[in-house]
Amino acid sequence: MKIINFHLKLLIMTLMLIQVSLEGCKPEKPVEKAGPMLKDMIKTANNEITILPISHASMILKIKDKTIFIDPVGDKALYSAYPNPDLIIFTDNHGDHLNVDLVKEIKGAKTIILGPKAVEEKLKGIKIIGNGEKTTLAGMTITAMPMYNTTKERLKYHSKGRGNGYLFEIDDKRIYHSGDTEDIPEMRSLKNIDAAFICMNLPYTMTEEQAASAVLEFKPKIVYPFHYRGAENKFSDLEKFKKLVSVNKEIDVRLLKWY
Repeated sequence: MKIINFHLKLLIMTLMLIQVSLEGCKPEKPVEKAGPMLKDMIKTANNEITILPISHASMILKIKDKTIFIDPVGDKALYSAYPNPDLIIFTDNHGDHLNVDLVKEIKGAKTIILGPKAVEEKLKGIKIIGNGEKTTLAGMTITAMPMYNTTKERLKYHSKGRGNGYLFEIDDKRIYHSGDTEDIPEMRSLKNIDAAFICMNLPYTMTEEQAASAVLEFKPKIVYPFHYRGAENKFSDLEKFKKLVSVNKEIDVRLLKWY
């Protein structure tokens, strides 16, 4: 009986080992590629900044109890889930950045609207800020940065001084918003940037190569490509951009769902 029990146990152990071996031979499940994020969050010393992509150039920032809309365009329904903004910031007066009728529908009684003079020409009553000027609103320090074209055939799209990029300083974090621009010296010379929103679409702004080259020079910790739909609804190649930037492993390229 003892011999039978011994052989039975040996058989069971052998079968178990065979099963484990077969499990190990199974092909691994393919790793699913993560899609663009619906939102992201950056922690500051005292707060959290929630980033909500809306479409193309339009986005929402939420900082504690403050809501900031940047370049809101599109249908009112896109903004219906959010409270009236404390602040609306515009970079330019082109149709993919400014919709005067929409502003009238989404602003509240206490909403402050900030933008360059080119926006004020279409939307009266805003607080004007020009390149190099600084203000403090909605709990952050805002510096208007230059944005413009440098390539000869693109000069007609964005002249220097007309529109704004922005540097947002929130607690200990510095966030750069490129506006519509090419890889200008003012971008390349930025220092200590925690996160950067970088445009790239032809023929209006810059190529993936230009964008990557600038990013590698000013070295933001996080990069969010945005505003990457160009003429004839052609999209810039974000994988190409990521590959070019990937030579610096310390730069985190994060994809948000803009389209």
